[in-house]
Amino acid sequence: MTEEKLMQAVGFYEGLPIDDPESFIDLEKEIPVPGEHDILVKVKAVSVNPVDTKLRQGTEKSSAFRVLGFDATGEVVATGERVSKFKVGDRVFYAGTTTRDGSNQEYQVVDERIAAHAPAKLSDEEAAALPLTSLTAYELLFDKFGLIPEKNANKGKRILVINGAGGVGSVLNQLANWAGLEIFATSSPKTFDWLQKVGVDHPIDYHDDLAASLEKAGAKQVHYIAVLFDITRYFDQIQNLIEPFGHVGTIVGIREPLDLSAWKNLSVSFDWEYMFAKTDHDYQIETQGNALALIAKLADDGVLDTTLSKVYTEGIRADTLKQATRDVETGHMLGKVVISGPFNAASQK
Repeated sequence: MTEEKLMQAVGFYEGLPIDDPESFIDLEKEIPVPGEHDILVKVKAVSVNPVDTKLRQGTEKSSAFRVLGFDATGEVVATGERVSKFKVGDRVFYAGTTTRDGSNQEYQVVDERIAAHAPAKLSDEEAAALPLTSLTAYELLFDKFGLIPEKNANKGKRILVINGAGGVGSVLNQLANWAGLEIFATSSPKTFDWLQKVGVDHPIDYHDDLAASLEKAGAKQVHYIAVLFDITRYFDQIQNLIEPFGHVGTIVGIREPLDLSAWKNLSVSFDWEYMFAKTDHDYQIETQGNALALIAKLADDGVLDTTLSKVYTEGIRADTLKQATRDVETGHMLGKVVISGPFNAASQK
């Protein structure tokens, strides 16, 4: 284990607008001690996700210094007494949990059961772009929709992916393609090339009528619909697009009730997916490490491409985290924003 006692961390005391000087602050804090199932990771690269923004903005002023950050790649520098999957020196990646301090710090404790060996063929930055979106996509497809996580094991099944060019959609399409589904996905026409790159068979302009677009592509209905956006905007359009015994799932919370009665006599299932549900409630958390191990293998086999689109390599600290967060808050990024390099608060003074 490292002999240092203090480490650099980036966090905040209050959820302030990103342009506020104190929206992120560099601070020294004690290096955490791993519990019996924990690994202590020296963080090398982190990704910024929309959930980081939502949690920061929703934080009321407090005397407690809050450290966020979920996606990360790093090196194991110490292990807990009951750790069996990893040893010191291993390179790992993970999506973390909302119940502990996050990856925006030099050293982080992570339960070994939610981590996996990082893809050997990907850089730290490329690997750090994958965990949260990959787990969200994996759980929706295979845990909630009940599809089989094997190559071409779901031939003959069709899926409609709404917001297919987003962070989760870009991974979900690749996994669905590997698993053998025929994929219809919406986006702006300017990202149709991207959709095809990530395995979409039928790109659909999100401005167009979905029923007409599906029929034009040769399908009146699909077996699965993944709504990776506010489902209330699409609910009327998708009600008649799902086959009997099909599945409709979403990852975005809603602010108004949905009338699901139209699907009752079709035996259609409605599925929520929230990636942190397992770690929030200590429910089968080892399945996340197992899923990430498969994600790493698919990446190393050339089946799954990283969705990294922008990197800040000058170090992980308050000013670079502000820049990356500002990129995410625009809502116009195609792919993931990652920060890498040493934690060094002194470099911005």
